[in-house]
Amino acid sequence: MDSITRRRFLVASGVTGAAALAAGATAFGLRDILATAGDRDPGAGTLVLITLYGGNDGLNTVVPYGDPAYAAARPGMTYEPEALLKLDDGFALNPGLRGLHQLYHDGRMAVVRGVGYPKPNRSHFQSMDIWQSAQPGRPGTTGWLGRWLDTAGGDPRLAVSFEPVLPPLLAGATSAGATVPGGVLSLPGGVDPAVVARLGTAASGEPPAQARAAACFADLMRIQDLMKQIREGAAEDDTDEGEPPATATGGAAPPLDQQLALVARSIEAGAATRVYSVSMGGFDLHADGKDAQQSQLAKLDEPLAAFTRRMAGQGVVVAVYSEFGRRVHANASDGTDHGTASDVLLLGDGVQGGLHGEPPSLTDLDDGDLKYTVDFRDVYATLLTGVLGADPRRVLDGWTGHLPGVLG
Repeated sequence: MDSITRRRFLVASGVTGAAALAAGATAFGLRDILATAGDRDPGAGTLVLITLYGGNDGLNTVVPYGDPAYAAARPGMTYEPEALLKLDDGFALNPGLRGLHQLYHDGRMAVVRGVGYPKPNRSHFQSMDIWQSAQPGRPGTTGWLGRWLDTAGGDPRLAVSFEPVLPPLLAGATSAGATVPGGVLSLPGGVDPAVVARLGTAASGEPPAQARAAACFADLMRIQDLMKQIREGAAEDDTDEGEPPATATGGAAPPLDQQLALVARSIEAGAATRVYSVSMGGFDLHADGKDAQQSQLAKLDEPLAAFTRRMAGQGVVVAVYSEFGRRVHANASDGTDHGTASDVLLLGDGVQGGLHGEPPSLTDLDDGDLKYTVDFRDVYATLLTGVLGADPRRVLDGWTGHLPGVLG
């Protein structure tokens, strides 16, 4: 074995989740996911969950421009009506969401307004724990899709994350999803390419755990190569340059277009995976939020719209959410502070496009925050039933609510 071990190399390289990779825990390579091709029911649906870390401002994403209270609450942060992408006479999308606007008018995107949970928490970490566990009263140690995995047989490859670390979302009581490493790789000092090649090659007679680590590392290198090809083949230059790290994760995820490209490749290969988790950070905008958020939403819009069109007819539903929205009134820095209820976007096959859910009042507030009108467990229950064919009561602690008319 080389003097620098695989574990030391991964840690020194700054690859998030290095311990899991070296131990061969739930870290899988892309080839492991693609190897399941042909093992799934062709009629089974696929759920792709996009987490927007940082608390995306829902009121400047789906803009209630027809309500005079909106402009009154946010001087300097509002849009002129002609700049907005109209949905109807009262609501519009942010100017950065042109691709999603077209999908909405094609009937392929649903906007669920006022989504939240009782007794909201404004901490990034605690609120994300609540959203990912689906347990508002006492967020536990399992995620709602991890519990679904428990009921679906427990094969980690059924629920895959292309984020740097496995999110709590995919951790069950008896099983956990798979994380496919895709973090940024940099060589520690004194390591040359020959050493890199040896670290990714299993040695004859070495213990199974070390062999598994070698396979994971070799797959990491292949995924890095795939992402390089994606970047070099992109139509636009510098689209994702300088993307901020994700808030409340172990590190920055790869750019969203790269994550979604890996998801698309897996789906088109017929992988058995039923759930994919990807993410994007940079939404915690306490100052000068209007232009910065529009820029971030544009980085979401282009890859998401392209992915949705590419997946048409393949039974794929995409859900986009954040850990909370922002406060109704702007702060003194032309930004917004941590709030509560927000929007969830649903796109793809079977989605009944349009506006769903009662929009929260901008004047009848809870200590300056929106009062939620849709419990997030209703959204989850609808996805479990309509996409994964599962009984929500087994996953959501007996929850019986749902969203009527959203999935056909």
